[in-house]
Amino acid sequence: MFEGRTLLIVTKHQKEKVIAPIFEKELRVKCIVSQQFDTDILGTFTGEVERKNDPLTTVKEKCKVAMSLENSDLAIASEGSFGAHPSVFFASADEEFLVLLDEKNKLEIIAREISLETNFATSEVITEKELFMFANKAGFPQHGIILRKDAHDATHIVKGIMDETTLLHTFKEFQKLYGKAFVETDMRAMYNPTRMSVIEKVAKRLVEKIKCTCPNCDTPGFDVTEIVRGLPCEGCGFPTKGMLFYIYSCRKCDFKKEEKYPHKKKHEDPMYCDLCNP
Repeated sequence: MFEGRTLLIVTKHQKEKVIAPIFEKELRVKCIVSQQFDTDILGTFTGEVERKNDPLTTVKEKCKVAMSLENSDLAIASEGSFGAHPSVFFASADEEFLVLLDEKNKLEIIAREISLETNFATSEVITEKELFMFANKAGFPQHGIILRKDAHDATHIVKGIMDETTLLHTFKEFQKLYGKAFVETDMRAMYNPTRMSVIEKVAKRLVEKIKCTCPNCDTPGFDVTEIVRGLPCEGCGFPTKGMLFYIYSCRKCDFKKEEKYPHKKKHEDPMYCDLCNP
């Protein structure tokens, strides 16, 4: 279905460095990078352009617009967001979506990764000491730094700072003008190796999904669409929140398949039972 075709990678932040090798090897496609579409028009991390939609909607729009401009029928794009982890308190997280759109075969295959592997951070700094404490913790200079006037002010902002001389010179300018600066990690992939590694991880996950084909029609992307909980407690038999089975579905022919006991256990530990351990 994919061998010999051209895969359009929709990015302006060099994500092709980790995406292209994986897809060229595993799907035997030829990867090219979109030259006509500026993905920043759909939103920037630093707020100059507000992202109007959620990450998944945005990444699909990236693909569709670029495919139209480049006259392509096969495209891939990613979109990330950063903030508090949904279940690990006081921890930052990187949530990445990677989407493959195949207009020729009417396919849409999505992979998602929520990772604690991120240096995402922001801070207001007044002194050089505070600035370099932040920079060292953020993994500078391997990771880029951004300086701006204020947390929510994009009128004066300097991105992609990757060396100490530029960082210090820029900070002194802000210090002279405003008495302080707002510093943040540059989360664009080309300035953030940690994020790039998460994108590589989700790219491998997407390939795995693509290779999982429907038993009924052989369409790629046969994936889990529903999780059913209710694994019985080993002590009392009461249904718990443990996973009882997965439901796999095909987007093309609607074939469904149940996989019971996906974690290879038929009972849940009583410590996770609301009856045994309320």
